[in-house]
Amino acid sequence: MLLALLIAAQLPRVAVERRLAAELTLRVGDTVALAATAESRETRAVVGAVFEPPPDPAAVLRREYRVRLHLSDLAQLLGTPDRVDRFGVTLRPGVSPDTAARRLNALAFGFRAYPSTAIAAESSRTFLVVSRFHRAIAVISIVASAVFLLCIMLLKVEERRADAAVMRFVGVRRRTIFGALLLEAALVALAGSVLGTGIALGAGALTNLYYQRLFETRLVFSLITPSIVAFSVALSLALGLVAGALAAARLTRTRPMVLWGRG
Repeated sequence: MLLALLIAAQLPRVAVERRLAAELTLRVGDTVALAATAESRETRAVVGAVFEPPPDPAAVLRREYRVRLHLSDLAQLLGTPDRVDRFGVTLRPGVSPDTAARRLNALAFGFRAYPSTAIAAESSRTFLVVSRFHRAIAVISIVASAVFLLCIMLLKVEERRADAAVMRFVGVRRRTIFGALLLEAALVALAGSVLGTGIALGAGALTNLYYQRLFETRLVFSLITPSIVAFSVALSLALGLVAGALAAARLTRTRPMVLWGRG
């Protein structure tokens, strides 16, 4: 027993991702065999930690498992000492990343330094295309909903022709009728926006629940922020008021006898 403990103490330590540890039922202190390829010589290591990687949209679809080693142990495992693919440099507060990258690139050759913003922009091109696609769908949906809302308001106004005619006969001013119809349109738009917000929150929660379980991640796939809700409600009210104003203007410009069906 003492000999086994001494051997384990001399083995390199490795940190295993939580998903991999759960699949292989690994715990801290277990001994594992590592190899660069299937034909390479195995290296024994001890599980020193189980970690949860930060959510990364660029890596979640690849379904890869991660293992972390000390740099010297990794170099020995790969058989490539004094060689790295990439590494990060933390700057002091106030230092410009672009300036630091230019100075590093001017020091020597054999490597290339990039600011983190440039790397993020390069790796997020796919998400930029998806974002533009969603924006196009949103514009089409808004235009379609505006036309649908206008049609609804026109139909509702047509049903009020007799009521509008009676109000005109008893002396109610056009401005009052116009304001009443506009208020009704605003209430309909507000009720629709509240209902739509509830549906969006429910759909977003179901989307996150399904995909977080599917990919075993804490990444948020559907995010509905207060600014999105405020913009949606404001847009809904604006479209409702425009649709209500057009329908009310069409009704108030018509002569009372025509509204009554006698003109």
